[in-house]
Amino acid sequence: MTTEDTTSPLTGRIALVAGATRGAGRAMAVELGRAGATVYVTGRTTRERASEVGRNTETIEETAELVTAAGGTGIAVPTDHLEPEQVRALVARIDGEHGRLDILVNDLWGGEHLLVNAVFGKKSWETPLEDGLRILELGVRSHVITAALALPLLIRSDAPLHVEVTDGTAVYNRRYRENLYYDLAKNAPLRIAFGLGEELAEYGGTAVAVTPGFLRSEQMLAHFGVTEENWRDAIAQEPDFATAESPAYLAQGIAALAADPGRAARWNGKSTSSAELAQTYGLTDVDGSRPDAWTYFEEVKFGDKEGTPDDYR
Repeated sequence: MTTEDTTSPLTGRIALVAGATRGAGRAMAVELGRAGATVYVTGRTTRERASEVGRNTETIEETAELVTAAGGTGIAVPTDHLEPEQVRALVARIDGEHGRLDILVNDLWGGEHLLVNAVFGKKSWETPLEDGLRILELGVRSHVITAALALPLLIRSDAPLHVEVTDGTAVYNRRYRENLYYDLAKNAPLRIAFGLGEELAEYGGTAVAVTPGFLRSEQMLAHFGVTEENWRDAIAQEPDFATAESPAYLAQGIAALAADPGRAARWNGKSTSSAELAQTYGLTDVDGSRPDAWTYFEEVKFGDKEGTPDDYR
C-alpha cells in the first residue's frame, strides 16, 4: 500500500516556467519547486545582463536558487523566447536530461515599460508602430514560438499541462483593453489555451489560461514607491490597489492545479483567475485574505453593485 505525498505532490515532475525572472513567473516556479518539481526557469535578465525591461534587481539565477531553496530543483537557462533557435536549444536540453516535459507555464511578457508612455491613453494610430509591434512580439509571438517548439516534448508526459498566463479573464476581456495592441496581446493567450485544449485532449492533457488580479509584482511596487511590507500605502495613490495580491497567490493556485488529477475535466480549454483557483483549492494569499480583483472590477468598478475594494478580499 502506498500513501500519497501531500507535501511534495509534484516530485518527479519536470516543469518549464518561461518568463520566470520576476513577478508571477518567479512565484509560480518557486511554488512548483515547493511541491517537489524540477523547474527550468528562463528569462533574459541574468547576473551579467539585463533585458529591455531595465531591471537588474531580479535574475533567473536567483529564481532558480529560490526554487531549490523551496525544496525543488531549479535550473536557470538564459533564453530569449523570440529567438526560435534558443528555444530549440532549451527544449533539446530538457529532452536530453529528462526525455519529457510535464508542465509548461507560458508566462512571457516583459512589456510593461512600453505601456505608460506609448500605449495607455492613446488610440492605436497614436501608438508608435514599433512599440505596438513589440508588444505583440513580447505578448503573442513569444508564446506561439514556445508552444510550437515545446509541445512535442510536453505530449510525452502522461498528463501534459500547458498554462497560458495573461492579464484578465475571458469574461473581463470582453471589454476593450484600452489599446488595440494591448488588447490583442492579452486576449491571444486566452485563445491559445482554448485551441491547445482541443489539441491536447487526445493526450489527456490540459491547457488553461490564468490571470492574477492586481498583482503586487516587484515592478508594480516600485511604480508606487512602496514595498511588500508597506504596500497599503499605495492605496492613497490608487484606491483599487486595495484589491492587490501577492505573486504567491496565483502561484499556489497553479501548484494546486498541477497536482490535481482531475484537472483536465475541470479546466481544459478554460480561463480562470487566481481568485477562482483559491476558491476551488481552498487557498488564501500570504495575509490570509482571498482577493478577487476581477470580480470587483466587473461588479463595482464597471457594474452597478455597491461595494468597496475591501469587500473583495
